[in-house]
Amino acid sequence: MKKYLIIISGALGLLFGACKSSSDYQNLTTDRFEEFVTKPDVQLVDVRSSEEFIQGHLQGAINIDVQSDDFADRASAMLNKKKKVAVYCRSGRRSANAAQQLVKAGFKVTNLEGGIVDWQVAGKKVVK
Repeated sequence: MKKYLIIISGALGLLFGACKSSSDYQNLTTDRFEEFVTKPDVQLVDVRSSEEFIQGHLQGAINIDVQSDDFADRASAMLNKKKKVAVYCRSGRRSANAAQQLVKAGFKVTNLEGGIVDWQVAGKKVVK
């Protein structure tokens, strides 16, 4: 009996694990993210506050603050669902939240692991 429970538990774990990964966003390291955002079908979004954005952001990024009450509505109005979305914030936490919201709204999303902090530590360029 114990053997059957273990087999069933394992099968359920595989089933639910596979379902989750197919609808989630992906995380990329700075080098892979830098390569990813150069593709023409990618929309780059900085989800920090406008004050943070002004202090320095990735070239070509648009700013949609994930902490604003209308984030999902603004993102849906400003972004094309037919194109991929790349998001980042300061450390990766807010952008992970934004990525989850965007996935729920029907976008295909990629998140920068470690955010703009890791980006700058890696010597990558930011613009003001």
